[in-house]
Amino acid sequence: DSFLAESGPRGLEASRMECHLLALLFSIIAMEHRNAHVLVVDDDIELALTYQELLQAHGYQASTAANGREALKLVLTSQVDAILCDLSMPELAGDLFYRAVGRARPRLLKRFIFLTANADNPLYESFLKSISAPVIAKPASVASVLGKLAAILAGPAPGTSSSADSSRS
Repeated sequence: DSFLAESGPRGLEASRMECHLLALLFSIIAMEHRNAHVLVVDDDIELALTYQELLQAHGYQASTAANGREALKLVLTSQVDAILCDLSMPELAGDLFYRAVGRARPRLLKRFIFLTANADNPLYESFLKSISAPVIAKPASVASVLGKLAAILAGPAPGTSSSADSSRS
C-alpha cells in the first residue's frame, strides 16, 4: 500500500515530465530538419490537413495531395524530402504511387512512411512485406508519426547517393 501511495503523484509527475521531454525532443529534431518538405497523401482531406498542421507546428514544410496521382505531380515538380502516405485511395492507391515514385525518384523510396488502417488487408499485405518503408497503423499517435519521420529524415537525403545507390545505378 505504501508503494502505491508514494508512486501515484510521483508517477503522474514523471509522466508529465516525460511528455515535456518528448515535446522538447521533437522540437529539437524538427529544428534539425527545418525546411524539410513532407508530402501528406491521403484521400481523407481533414486528416491530411491535420497532419499538415501538425508537421508545420513542428517546423516542417508540408503539403497535401488527395490521391497518388496528385501526389506524383508534386513529386515530379517540387522538392519533396519525405512522404506520409495512405494505402487505400482513389485514382492511384498508395502501393501504385510508391512504385511510380520508385521509377521517377528512386532515392525518395527511403523516405516513405505508410499511414494506414489496411495493413492487414490481403490486397496490401504482400506489398508491405516486400518493401522496407515503415508502416504506422491508423489512428496514429503524434509521437509515432514524428518519431518515424525523424528517423527516415536522419538517413541520406533523396538527392544524394550512397554506396547502395551507386551499386544499383
